[in-house]
Amino acid sequence: MDIHGATALVTGANRGIGRALAAELRRRGAKVYATARRPEAIDLDGVETLALDITDPAAVAAAARTAHDVDLLVNNAGIGGGLLLGDLAAVRATLEVNLWGTLSMARAFAPVLAANGGGAMLNIASSASWFVFPGSSAYAVSKAAVWSMGNALRQELAAQGTAVTSVHLGAADTDMTRGLDVPKVAPADVARRALDGVRDGAYEVVVDEFAAMVKESLSADPRDFERRFQQLLVDTASTPASVSASASASTSD
Repeated sequence: MDIHGATALVTGANRGIGRALAAELRRRGAKVYATARRPEAIDLDGVETLALDITDPAAVAAAARTAHDVDLLVNNAGIGGGLLLGDLAAVRATLEVNLWGTLSMARAFAPVLAANGGGAMLNIASSASWFVFPGSSAYAVSKAAVWSMGNALRQELAAQGTAVTSVHLGAADTDMTRGLDVPKVAPADVARRALDGVRDGAYEVVVDEFAAMVKESLSADPRDFERRFQQLLVDTASTPASVSASASASTSD
């Protein structure tokens, strides 16, 4: 898909990866609807801002009516959390945003994409789609579902000519990971590689070395990767809690 001249909508565009995606889309010559629950927090020039809570069906439907010219949907908004500790409502909220909110956007914008020639959908997943980080198991469950959903949507949307790309990364250098001593990838690098994937019609974009290492482990003994992961914690003088926070933060903007 040619990004120049495209019309994109980006969820969670107020900071981090979402902001970087919106900025890179503008740099490449796309029209951009930049959305957030608080659109006043979006500080990018040359974009159209929209208030959007992806867990609110009425707001999603309104966004689809307003942004009726979209041919690239970027599902970025997300939050993190664990399964066993804390309030169960927090687990439900993680799934509501990351899974059901993303699906709600896909359902609302599928006919919009079809009306505009098919276009593409870009879903920001995570290396946590494939590996459960300590303390962020609800996040991992939701991102595994987003990955699987992307694969399913690719099949269901093929007839209308819509390409679907999933993006996987470890920790991004965002506000939420500030102070954590773990390897991080710059949001601008995530945006460039993700949009290169859309341009090339890629099914999947593996952004960084950590995500590549996790993917490689899928075809091996998972215990081997777990040992390597524990060594990474030692090497970075990190803790499981800090790594899980960084994993959650990678797409929580």
